[in-house]
Amino acid sequence: MSPEPKKPAAKKPAAAKKPAAAAKPAAAKKPAAAKPAAEKKPAAAAKPAAEKKTPAKTEAAAKPAPAAAKKVAAEESSESERFGLHSLSPAPGSRKARRRVGRGHGSGHGKTSGRGHKGYGSRSGSKDRARFEGGQMPIQVRMRKLRGPNMKKSMPFEPFRTHTQAVNLQDLEARFESKADVTIEALVAHGLGTRKNVPVKVLAKGEISKPLTVHAHGFSASARAAIEAAGGTCVIVGSEAPSTPAP
Repeated sequence: MSPEPKKPAAKKPAAAKKPAAAAKPAAAKKPAAAKPAAEKKPAAAAKPAAEKKTPAKTEAAAKPAPAAAKKVAAEESSESERFGLHSLSPAPGSRKARRRVGRGHGSGHGKTSGRGHKGYGSRSGSKDRARFEGGQMPIQVRMRKLRGPNMKKSMPFEPFRTHTQAVNLQDLEARFESKADVTIEALVAHGLGTRKNVPVKVLAKGEISKPLTVHAHGFSASARAAIEAAGGTCVIVGSEAPSTPAP
C-alpha cells in the first residue's frame, strides 16, 4: 500500500497586534533647590615656624635601628656562646676528616686503597720509615767505623774527624809580598781557604823566604819553624797573640 499523502498544516490566524501603550507624560523635572553657598571657614591662624629638630635627629641617629640593634645583640650573644666552656670547638679548617679507603671507585680510594699495584708498598706490614733507602746499603753501614774494644762500641768515624783546610808555604810564597799581613780575609781574597766555617791550618809543603805575619787557626810544627826562620810571625786566630815555638 502506498503511504498516504501528508495534509498541509493549517495556518494559525495572525495574532492581533496590541495598540501601543499610550505615551506617558514626561515627568516634570523638579527645580533643583539652590544650595546655600558654603560658608568659607576662616583661614587657620598661621602656625609658628616649626623649630628645628636637630637634637631629635641626632638622638635618632645615635640610636641604632631596631633591626640593627637585634643583629648586634645576636652577634654578641653568638660570640659569648662560641667562647663558652660549653661550646668549645676546633677552629674551622684545623681538623681534617680521616681518609676512608676501600669504599668503591667513586671515593677515589677504592680497590687498591691508594697503595697501587703490587710491590713492597702494596703488601700488608710495609713500613715507610725514616732513613729507609729502598733496600740498598744504608748510609750508616756504608760509612767507615772507628772501632773500639768490641763491636758494640763501634761508631761512625766521620763525626770525630778534625776538619781543616790546608794552606801550604808555597802558596803563601807565590801570592804575598814581603812583610805582608796574611789574615783569613786576605787568604780568601787570594783564593786560599775559601771553604766557609772550616778552620785554616798552615802546612809545610814547599819553601818560604819572605818574612810574613800569618794568621791561621793552626800551624804544623815544621810550617811554624819555616815561617819563623824566614823572619815571619805565626798568629793563632782567636788568641791574636804570636804563637810560641814548641820546645
